[in-house]
Amino acid sequence: MAQSADSQPIVRLDGVSLARGARTILRGVDMRVDPGTVTAILGPSGVGKSTLLSAVTGELRPTAGSVEVLGRAVPYGRRRELLELRRGIGVLLQGNGLLTDLTVAENVALPLRTHADLPPPLLARVVDFKLNAVGLRAAADLYPRELSGGMARRVALARALALDPPLMLYDEPLTGLDPIAAGVIVSLIRRLTDTLGLSSVIVTHHVHETLPIADRVLVVANAGVVFSGTPAELERSADPLVRQFLGGHPDGPIPFEIGAGRHAEAAA
Repeated sequence: MAQSADSQPIVRLDGVSLARGARTILRGVDMRVDPGTVTAILGPSGVGKSTLLSAVTGELRPTAGSVEVLGRAVPYGRRRELLELRRGIGVLLQGNGLLTDLTVAENVALPLRTHADLPPPLLARVVDFKLNAVGLRAAADLYPRELSGGMARRVALARALALDPPLMLYDEPLTGLDPIAAGVIVSLIRRLTDTLGLSSVIVTHHVHETLPIADRVLVVANAGVVFSGTPAELERSADPLVRQFLGGHPDGPIPFEIGAGRHAEAAA
């Protein structure tokens, strides 16, 4: 979905640097997520993609730069304000996080019971609507142990959507899924983004599955953003870092060994 240059972004990062203890993970990151779009954050494992999401949700305070989400500065360290902000953010974790002693419907109802005072008939209708949106209305009475990996991921997605958040964050949503289940998930992300008017951010290393549904792409490597643009621009890029990542080549400017990365970081 095209956005005007002056539209208010749902997420804006300006010059953000992030660290875990004494180790710098990312530095100088700029990112803009416009309303109604899918932004894919790509890169090798362990380069800080998920750490970037921690800055968006307020879990990790940047060492430099600024982060705005849903039109306001992220209130790091202010618990009540953070909880209020997070009500507008849905998060799908790669581990799903479903409670095994609750049914599918009860799992989806959990955030509604916690954050919304709905009468039981309305609560049941909302849960039914959310499960229908991910194609799992018939699974309402099943338990997580009775679900396939792809079904469990869709239940977790329905739960993340329960409070109608304007922003959805997906942390490696395709991990552990077979190609068919992965295709279902990426199709759902695109369809739900369009039909519900969401803004979606996907952190993943599954390039070829994700690019077809993305409006914007960031590639993270070597402690920073090495590419930002459209999927078409990414495919045309001649940058050695980008070509190495897209081609899956072991040799190139992105170090394979962690030690090599640390030496490079120390030298920078």
